[in-house]
Amino acid sequence: MSNKVTVLVAGSWGTALASVLATNHLDVVLWSHNPEQVNEINEFHTNSRYLPGITLATNITATFSMKDAVENSSAVVLVAPSSAMREVSAELKKYWKKDMLVVHATKGFETESLKRMSSVISEELSCAEGDIVVLSGPSHAEEVIKRCPTTVVVASLNKAAAEAAQDLFMNSYFRVYTNRDMIGVELAGALKNIIALGAGMSDGLGFGDNAKAALMTRGLAEISRIGVELGANPLTFSGLAGIGDLVVTATSQHSRNWRAGSLIGKGNNLDEVLESMGMVVEGIRTTQAAHKLSIKHGVQMPITDQLYQVLFKELDARIAVEALMGRDPKTEMESMRQETWEQWHT
Repeated sequence: MSNKVTVLVAGSWGTALASVLATNHLDVVLWSHNPEQVNEINEFHTNSRYLPGITLATNITATFSMKDAVENSSAVVLVAPSSAMREVSAELKKYWKKDMLVVHATKGFETESLKRMSSVISEELSCAEGDIVVLSGPSHAEEVIKRCPTTVVVASLNKAAAEAAQDLFMNSYFRVYTNRDMIGVELAGALKNIIALGAGMSDGLGFGDNAKAALMTRGLAEISRIGVELGANPLTFSGLAGIGDLVVTATSQHSRNWRAGSLIGKGNNLDEVLESMGMVVEGIRTTQAAHKLSIKHGVQMPITDQLYQVLFKELDARIAVEALMGRDPKTEMESMRQETWEQWHT
């Protein structure tokens, strides 16, 4: 088996995962469409736009040629933004071979089709969706690149593929569990970004820890409801890909989604926020997709609905919070929609 692994693309998370693989003595090739970024990585061993102050291992190289990036690789790790995943996967197909392991670590939906990333990739590569591996969990690139202890999960319907991905990434600071609930892991990773936006917005409004704790707890119930409706195991949302990723994304200033929400809570409009961030904020597109999914499947998602109104209908953030607090009184068990658990077991 080749010692070469390809990572598409060279953003912060892609670069951090490349560093994990390099630690495991693999020859890692980062692909980027930006020649200046490629030159910087190869000449200076840095990726200053995404991970400033970090020196990359010498067994990480970069190229803007997809052919050079992919040929003779044993595995391909896709970390393209959700909006670019179909385009990148279509380009990958020209050089991808069926014996190459495919792992993706992108947390989002294709907004137009409402498809998960594994569905998009499988369509473009003409391979079985169940053979693709999803990597997710509580993991900031800024900490992984510094070798801070991190634990993630890899999920696939193909047990051998999941175990191969586990072996590929596992090391002394990057612990990897396997999971068969591919749908749940993928949905949890995407949907928690919505709640992280809301948590940041709450902090930006100055509402304190009580409000944020309530929002995260009710948000977990909300994403579990739609997740079960779409075929996920409810237990997945209590694991690393669910509550684990939700906590780290909704409480840390490393989180783009939290930072974007905080800026909105402080009175910035969406265009101002995106311009100041300068990087993809997946939770914004995911809010669009989840709003459509809630309507399509008849699942109540009040937090998502109010965030959608703030992001795309110019609703004032404070009014959105008041709308959530002013909803009809319920018992906690009623609001958790216990029937989703019963539905799973019938």
